[in-house]
Amino acid sequence: MPCGPIYRRNYFTIISSVIPLPTVRRRQPLSFAEEVKNEIAHYKPENAACRFAELAALLCMGGSLILGSHGMIGIEFSTSNNAVARKVLKMWMKAFPVRPEVRVRQGLRLRKKNYYILRVSPSPESTRILRDLSLFPTDTEFSAIDLRKVECQRAFLRGAFMGGGSVNQPQRDYHLELVTGNAAFAEKLLKIMRRFRLPAKITDRKGDYLVYIKEGNGVSHFLQYIGAAQAYLTFEEVRVVKEMRNNVNRVVNCETANLQKTVDAAVRQRQAITRIQESGLYQRMSAKLREAAELRMANPEASMSELAAQSGVTKSGLTHRFKKIADIAKQIEGQQHDEH
Repeated sequence: MPCGPIYRRNYFTIISSVIPLPTVRRRQPLSFAEEVKNEIAHYKPENAACRFAELAALLCMGGSLILGSHGMIGIEFSTSNNAVARKVLKMWMKAFPVRPEVRVRQGLRLRKKNYYILRVSPSPESTRILRDLSLFPTDTEFSAIDLRKVECQRAFLRGAFMGGGSVNQPQRDYHLELVTGNAAFAEKLLKIMRRFRLPAKITDRKGDYLVYIKEGNGVSHFLQYIGAAQAYLTFEEVRVVKEMRNNVNRVVNCETANLQKTVDAAVRQRQAITRIQESGLYQRMSAKLREAAELRMANPEASMSELAAQSGVTKSGLTHRFKKIADIAKQIEGQQHDEH
């Protein structure tokens, strides 16, 4: 069945035949996903075919079929987004003569959002409309919807996001997902997203199917494809700053790690030289090794590159000398251990 579960019974009260403005309350900041939905809800489809594709995906994602008598089918769509509800009603009224009932379920708790419900009761007309939208239970793969053109594919993705999509704030981990209870619909979404070369994947969770993207460029391009131009710019602006900060942190961490390695190496070299000096064998070392040892003791915090520049010896040559000094110190330590 292309849409969600069959709707059994309804206890909501009809408040108005038009979608009302939200009740005046203290305004809560919108999530990034809500900002995206508000923006694309005002996007005008290119033509009637795109409007059909967008409406079909929207209703399939956020709607439930109502089973009536004699095989007739109706549909109920619900959303907490006022702009999306208006968009569905506007597209439906422009395409079909059957007027939906518009209902509102009031939020039961403080700061809970209202839910806007569009209901079309089962009738011969509604059954024909749902068949035209490929939402009839026996239809598969949206056979009645023209998805050959790129603009209709984008409209289909736009409708799916409005109906059941979410996206993280760009400051957080990159994650965009479309959630549906229908496996065939999820596969259709995945197929279209991959046509746009989006790095989309699919998984199932608690009876639902998730088509998701967890990569910055993929999320950015998806927003661009569905017509969320302002959200795309916001996402890219935050992403550039975020990645620049991450790059700076990586460089700082790398430099810190290199500095720590330099300090640790210098400490080990000085300890080896001190052990040789205390053993009385310092003067028995070759002149080249004593020269390297004196250079290190005089410059306890210098890097190998800096020591090499001062001595006129290559860095690899100086490293070789310090390795010999370390070997001598180990031999002395071993002899002292055997004596004890």
